[in-house]
Amino acid sequence: MSQSLTIDYPERLPDELNLSRQQFESEARLALAAKWYEMGRLSSAQAAQMAGMDRVRFLLALERLGVSFINVDADELKLEFTHAREAFAGH
Repeated sequence: MSQSLTIDYPERLPDELNLSRQQFESEARLALAAKWYEMGRLSSAQAAQMAGMDRVRFLLALERLGVSFINVDADELKLEFTHAREAFAGH
C-alpha cells in the first residue's frame, strides 16, 4: 500500500523552469528520493520506487542531479578494502 504527499508550489513555477506540470512533479519526486538516498535514509530500491522508476533508471538519473550512486563514506570504503585484503591474503 502506498501513501501520497501533497506539496504546494506556485502555479507558474513549472513554466518558469520550462517544464510541463507532469515533468515538474516527476523531477520533484526524483529530487526528494535522490536526496534521501544520498543521506542514507533510503536504499536505492526504496528511492527508485519513490521516484516512480526502476532501480537502474534511478541510479543513472543520479548523475544528472550530482549525486553519487555509490553511497559509502571514506571510512566504510577503507574498511571494505581492509576486509578484502585480509580475505585474499592467503591466496
